[in-house]
Parts: sequence; structure tokens; C-alpha cells
Amino acid sequence: MALDSAMPILVVDDYATMIRIIRNLLKQLGFINVDDASDGKQALEKIKKKKYSLIISDWNMEPMTGYELLKEVRALEETKRTPFIMVTAESKTENVIAAKKAGVNNYIVKPFNAQTLKGKIDAVFGE
Repeated sequence: MALDSAMPILVVDDYATMIRIIRNLLKQLGFINVDDASDGKQALEKIKKKKYSLIISDWNMEPMTGYELLKEVRALEETKRTPFIMVTAESKTENVIAAKKAGVNNYIVKPFNAQTLKGKIDAVFGE
């Protein structure tokens, strides 16, 4: 089964250039319904107003980190099963373990390309 290219995706990153890069990669992969947020707090507000099929979030952000956002998303009944991919520049083992324990579906280390992103998305959706 092919993924729905119109499924709503939320990209969360405090670095506007990174949001643009991820948006472009998603566009290359055919995804057309992409929203963004500049931090975890803004993302939570959007998540409470709209149902997303996938959340792609940076780890390091202020005032709410991607890790804290992940824990909040998993705590909410309506979003606890929403696929969540964490993006980070650091591949610290303890971060990966913490994210896994908090319920992350997949993990991407920067820099990455469209094929890497596609592979992670396919893995999350069991393609």
C-alpha cells in the first residue's frame, strides 16, 4: 500500500533553514500537506487543533525540546499513536535510548537526504 501523499505532516524545528530543507525533501518524496512549527510549544498548539499523520521534530529546541514534545504527544490520548520521527545533529546513544523509551518511532541523524527520510518514513509506516 502506497503512503497517502496528502497525509498531514508536521515538521518542528527552531531553525527555519532546516524546516525549509525537510519541507523540500518531503516535497521531493511527493508529500504535499506539510505544516511547520518553530518549537515544541507551538507544535503542541497545532497538534491539538489538527490531526497529523506524522510528526518530524528536531531534538534541540527552546523553550520545549523535541524530547519533551514527544513525551507530551505520547501522553495525549488522541496523539499517543501518531508516528513520530526525531531529527538530531547528535547521535548520542543515551538520547536514542531516551527517545525510544519515550515512544519515538524512528530517529534521523543530520545531515540526511531524501532517500534516508523516505527509508525512515517507510519503516514507520511498515512499507
